[in-house]
Amino acid sequence: MMHRTKHLGLVVAAALIVGCSAAQPTTAVLSHIEVVEVIDGDTIRAQVAGTTETIRLVGVDTPETKHPTKGVQCFGPQATEFLATMLPAGTTLRIERDQEARDAFGRLLLYLFRPVNGGELFVNFELVRRGYGRPLHIEPNSRYRDAFVAGAFEAQRNQRGLWKWCK
Repeated sequence: MMHRTKHLGLVVAAALIVGCSAAQPTTAVLSHIEVVEVIDGDTIRAQVAGTTETIRLVGVDTPETKHPTKGVQCFGPQATEFLATMLPAGTTLRIERDQEARDAFGRLLLYLFRPVNGGELFVNFELVRRGYGRPLHIEPNSRYRDAFVAGAFEAQRNQRGLWKWCK
């Protein structure tokens, strides 16, 4: 029974990853992407299964830098620069999906993990923990919600980033 449950979990995980886009079906399990460019503090472009896609980092909202009506917000340029430093073009990332694959703008919604010294850095969480963004919870994508809230609390308590400079 445990053997079947384990395999069912792997099949479900593969289906979630493969199902990133109904418009672009793929037969391969998608688990890694390559960064093309950073657009702003919570959005990148990346090569995904041979296609350049816009990716919105799930669970984090950074201040705007390119919004048509909001303009440049406090700590937006710093968030964008921090993400660009963490994810230079050519960086390969492991990805995870949550329940919904795309937002209303057609962007892929992903959690990003960068290899670091034999381990991984959870990019979305690091933005929140260091004060470059705030948690953004939009159901049903809530896998890491509690971690993001804890990271924001730590950043606020320690007056990091926007918690220090954006009153």
